This record gives sequence, C-alpha cells and structure tokens, in this order.
Amino acid sequence: MGAVDIVQLRARLRRDLRDEDPDQQRWSDAELDRHLQRAVRELSLAIPLEAVAVLAAPGGSRDLPLSGLEGLVEVEAVEYPVGLFPPSYVPFSLWAGGLTLLGERVPTAGEQVRVYYTRLHTLDESTCTVPAALEDLLLTGAAAYAALEWSGYAANRVNVGGEDVWRRYLTWGERMLSLFQQGLERHARRNAVRARRLYTPAQGAGGRQG
Repeated sequence: MGAVDIVQLRARLRRDLRDEDPDQQRWSDAELDRHLQRAVRELSLAIPLEAVAVLAAPGGSRDLPLSGLEGLVEVEAVEYPVGLFPPSYVPFSLWAGGLTLLGERVPTAGEQVRVYYTRLHTLDESTCTVPAALEDLLLTGAAAYAALEWSGYAANRVNVGGEDVWRRYLTWGERMLSLFQQGLERHARRNAVRARRLYTPAQGAGGRQG
C-alpha cells in the first residue's frame, strides 16, 4: 500500500501543475481533491484493490447479501465450505446486490462463506490503498482532469498568461489523459492475468455465472 495520504498527493499534484504560489493558485485544495478522487475511481475500476471477506450464511438459502462489501467492484471467487485444502471454490451468480451459491450444498445458519473480491481504492487524510508504484499514474490522471476542467473554464475569459493559455492547458491535459488511459490499460492486463492464475485451477472457480 502507499505510505502517503491525500494531503501529500495534493501537494505533489500542485507541483506537477506548477500551481504552488499561494497567492495565485488556479485550483483550490477542494478542487484538486476532487480530481484526485476521480482519478482514484478510474484507477480502481481498471486496477482494483484485492480483498477477502467472510460472510455468515442466513441458513436455509443459497443467497447472501453483498451490501457489507464496501466499494465492491467485482466478485472474483467464492470459497465454500471454508477451510478445505485445496480450497473448494463454488460457482455462483450475482444479481441486484446479492450472491447466490450454485453448488449442491445449502449453507446452514451462521456457516462461513469466504468471498474473494475487488474493491475501490481508498484515498483520504489518513489512508491510501493505491500502491506506491501507481502513485505517479494516479497523479497523471488527476493532472489531466484538472487541466481539462480549467481550460474549459478559462476558454472565454481573459487570462494573465495570454488569451491562448487555456489552449495550452487543453493540449497538455489531453496528452496527460492519454498517458493515464494507456497506463491503466497496461496495468489492467497484468492484473487480469494474475487473477486467472489465482482462481481458475482450483475446482472450477472459473465457472462463475452471470
């Protein structure tokens, strides 16, 4: 996990945008935080955080609610019964925020079901789950969003830097956005290969339904 927080990343983003003069800042802290959070969400959808949760079955049903899995992106595998070796992964379906086990066995009340899933990354004043290796990519995306928004705002306004300053921000922002999207695509492919190696060999985990 990254050892930084949103305050540190905001400072780095402001440096990348050359917006460090407190008397002439183009972006407020709140605006930069919004662009960072947008970039975090886009990064999360392409390179989500891997997580595991143990759910207690309600009993008499194959259905389990997933409302407790905060920031859920996708369920990757379901282990049931829990604790076997090799692990027993069962097929499942997803619908309307719930998970249905498609194996022959129906869990009893309170029996554990282990869910392997991916979730959105967290970035706030105390936590950053974005890996350090992806921080520069995150900042690239946030800088792109900041520059593009500012160019749209400034297009019809007279600016100290000249009437075409918005166009320079637009061009730079588009280039940064392209780099961000390329980076997401490159890392997302690596992540997909790793996920398949984790679960496919174990008793048909790849047989996920829906």
